[in-house]
Amino acid sequence: MNFEEHAAKPLLAAAGIATPKGILATTPDEAAAAAAEIGASIVKAQVPTGKRGKAGGIRPAATPEAARAAAEAILGMTIGTHVVESVLVEEAADIAAESYAAVMNDPASKGPLLLYAAEGGMDIEELSAERLDALLRAEIDIRRGPDAGALATALAGRAPAGRAAEIAEILMKLYGAYAAHDAELFEINPLATLADGRLVALDAKFVMDDSGAARQAALAEQGSPEKLTELEARGRAYGLKYIELDGDVGVLANGAGLTMTTMDSVRHFGGSPANFLEIGGEAYRLGKEALGLVLDNPNVKSLVVNFCGAFARTDVMTEGIVAAWEELRPDIPVFFSIHGTGDAEAIAILKERLGMTPFDHMDDAVKAAVDAAKGAGR
Repeated sequence: MNFEEHAAKPLLAAAGIATPKGILATTPDEAAAAAAEIGASIVKAQVPTGKRGKAGGIRPAATPEAARAAAEAILGMTIGTHVVESVLVEEAADIAAESYAAVMNDPASKGPLLLYAAEGGMDIEELSAERLDALLRAEIDIRRGPDAGALATALAGRAPAGRAAEIAEILMKLYGAYAAHDAELFEINPLATLADGRLVALDAKFVMDDSGAARQAALAEQGSPEKLTELEARGRAYGLKYIELDGDVGVLANGAGLTMTTMDSVRHFGGSPANFLEIGGEAYRLGKEALGLVLDNPNVKSLVVNFCGAFARTDVMTEGIVAAWEELRPDIPVFFSIHGTGDAEAIAILKERLGMTPFDHMDDAVKAAVDAAKGAGR
């Protein structure tokens, strides 16, 4: 769950990290009134995505009239896929230097990863790609948390002169906010050194782990609702894990890992998956709904069905999809790969009911689907 800047910054302030004074506004008049109270300001689009500055969604305003004009220009703007409905009017800062700080979930270490760079206000991906040594990466043992002394030592050659201990303390507080709020990511970019020497978080990005929403019920109400496509909304209503993508090879598989492996295989053979749809044990009960989701995407030109059974029986899953196929009667090529518990029975069902034989290897089924999509029209 993503949070807009105005909802993330109070969490930093509560953790003891300085943030600028800001007022949320939903109209140009409210923005002007906020600027009259604050003084020289920055007017920022509030959307749960990056690149706001590049899109023209962040503008300086020296006067209330300038804030009104900035809000008029920003409100209603589309940034990414989000329409701007509010702006944060925030006191302007006299910046001497910018740095970057974040804590994020790290799949490689299977725990939190703390990041710091003495250069901020830019795309951290670009910085890490160009100069990996510029980025401090500290894996954190979640059972113990970070150590301020060790961080200060690691920062000695990276942080501005004489400020390693102070920045280490900010990183400790940032980690505290990350842990306390079930975050996947808590980022400050930039963490600015002002002309008067203060360290202030000028921007913040907070992403909450969806599984933490039940524990963070009040906070979750401030998050930005996930924007779903029509098909994704249908999938959620059915209780299916469906994500619409921009490819043309439909994917139906059981288990999230197998589904992602199938999608990777589609890409490996030069294709592009049209969806993520993990159906698993719901294939028998929701076969028609699942198949309909895939087929109702007008971009789909072929379909690969990949079932691998351990505890789940492939014949039960195949029965559900075959029954759905007989009812919906789609006109696109389909390619099956079936292995594991009940596969002999599943193969028999497929042959007897649809006159089809599954491929012996998953990659062969996927390659056939990719080739069919490249050569087929709908």
